[in-house]
Amino acid sequence: MNIRKVVVPVAGWGTRSLPATKNIPKEMLPIYNKPVVQYIVEEAIKSGLNDVVFVTNREKKVIEDHFDRNLQLEGLLKRAGKDELLRVVQDVASMANIISIRQKEQLGLGHAVLCAKDLINEDAFGVMLGDDLIFGMEPGLKQLIQVAASEHLPVVGVMEVEADKVDRYGIVAGEEISPGTYRVTDLVEKPAIQDAPSRLAIVGRYVLTPDIFPALEKTKAGAGGEIQLTDALRTVAKERGLLAVKMRGMRFDAGNWAEYLAANIYFALQDDSIRDDLIKHLKPLLP
Repeated sequence: MNIRKVVVPVAGWGTRSLPATKNIPKEMLPIYNKPVVQYIVEEAIKSGLNDVVFVTNREKKVIEDHFDRNLQLEGLLKRAGKDELLRVVQDVASMANIISIRQKEQLGLGHAVLCAKDLINEDAFGVMLGDDLIFGMEPGLKQLIQVAASEHLPVVGVMEVEADKVDRYGIVAGEEISPGTYRVTDLVEKPAIQDAPSRLAIVGRYVLTPDIFPALEKTKAGAGGEIQLTDALRTVAKERGLLAVKMRGMRFDAGNWAEYLAANIYFALQDDSIRDDLIKHLKPLLP
């Protein structure tokens, strides 16, 4: 498989994170000292992909700007002798080849992926959701790319969730064919808790093949009145085959306030320059 591009849908309204996202895209909310979307792009790069396709809207231009040069800021930092900060902002601007396309109506994740069809051509590609952060020894998307390349099949990333939370996710049913790898037999978007076929939830990482596009074009609006990627993947699973890989690493849902705040603390604790001071401030807050 020749996988060179990753599609990152960022056109949603971020309603779970209101009021913080009233005028700021949820993807630009900071986790420690970087916006959420930068962690996503860094994972793509560590997975070997440098072409990042943002599916965006007219209100999200600031996301593209974050990965562009800011000559005024760079000049200010240079004159102030802040060479380390200058290097940091220049590195952000050069880390990836950013491509942007508009989703003119927010009609669901499946529709957002379909918007990128003409930019993908005939290659397999990755999809990463901007509010799912996965950290570990091996980049999350890379784990899927390795399986997709060896098996020549599309792959979704999954993790087990608590039984009372399955109605928040796309859930897969499948046969385990090797440790942590499943042949998918069915997918259900946000099933009722009693109807969920398993506790294996899709967690915002995919490696897809171009046959997803005709499946999406035939997919009717499903849960929430939106075109669901999960529904199109059911078609692909039946016609071509689909694998699910249980992902290794720590996951934070940046749209969940508790997990978002935990992610901030997690990354701050990795910084030796503030770790001890942070712990000192946190201890009095604990019961």
